[in-house]
Amino acid sequence: MPEKRIAVVGTGANGAAIAADMTDAGFDVTCIEQWPAHVEAIRDRGVEVRTPQGGSSITQLRIHHLCEVAELRDPFDLVYFVTKAYDARWHAELIRPLLAPDGLAVGVQNGMTLDEMADVLGPERTFGAVIEIAGNMFEPGVVERQTPKSGTWFALGPQSDASLLDRAEELAEPLRSAGAVEVTADVRSAKWMKLVANAAEMVPSAILGVPLVEALQVEGMREVMDAAGTEALDTALALGCRIVPMFGQEGIEDLPPERYAAALLDAVLAGWSLESTRVAVLQDWIKGRRAEGEEINGLVVAEQERLGGSAPVNQRLVELARRVESGELQLGLDNAQLLSNLPLGH
Repeated sequence: MPEKRIAVVGTGANGAAIAADMTDAGFDVTCIEQWPAHVEAIRDRGVEVRTPQGGSSITQLRIHHLCEVAELRDPFDLVYFVTKAYDARWHAELIRPLLAPDGLAVGVQNGMTLDEMADVLGPERTFGAVIEIAGNMFEPGVVERQTPKSGTWFALGPQSDASLLDRAEELAEPLRSAGAVEVTADVRSAKWMKLVANAAEMVPSAILGVPLVEALQVEGMREVMDAAGTEALDTALALGCRIVPMFGQEGIEDLPPERYAAALLDAVLAGWSLESTRVAVLQDWIKGRRAEGEEINGLVVAEQERLGGSAPVNQRLVELARRVESGELQLGLDNAQLLSNLPLGH
């Protein structure tokens, strides 16, 4: 059987680390990236991946600017989108002409991008993945990987019954170069459980401008995070999703719903957060970029409104995120006061 051609679309901290692991394992990987300086740095000297233990490795990646995608001719068999959730649809449109007729695509990203990708690429070719890996990138061509391969975890599965579960292994095999992969028939529930954790940790810690571990030491913030996660979990259950095991933890799915959201955050803290770990939302804001507040906390609010309910904690978080991105609100510990007087009980 000929070697499968792989595309990794998006080579930020996580995408670049995953692409490097796949390449080092001998897979035929082509990267597509939108940050020009990052592309040029990788072309000049490869991507450098630094580990928490102080190690460093350099991998030569085949990489293209977005503007060069139209020059590519050979189709890809497997495509991994490691991008922001808000980029999922247009990146799917970008790659659609290059996805082989029997090719597969998977969104390795936060948020719920399954249906957007399926609209573009077809449900029979669309898979989703939960990603649990921590990393920073502030310098072109340099990844500060804060989660080693031994601690990196993915859940991968089909968008719907139209995406054949028995083909999931084709996507899982290369991804295992970067960490443990669990194949699941219910990836939608798994992605919602990850969103529960993201809703709790991302915007609440980012608006304070400090790493997640430090944010949790601010009075009242743990209660805010737990409440945001609980609202997200209530939404997921109302949508018909199930509580499923996450992050390779055992027994976490046996917890009652009122404790599950807090347990997920505890798992993230125990396994994927160093004292210096900044959540992705904070990294985006430091870089002056749009973050995924609308696609995470905003999705909880939108789905609750559609269901006839409300999510007041997530609503406040979305409002604050919008103020940050408009330039009206500066990051800082004083922002914790803006989350007071919220209904934090279940």
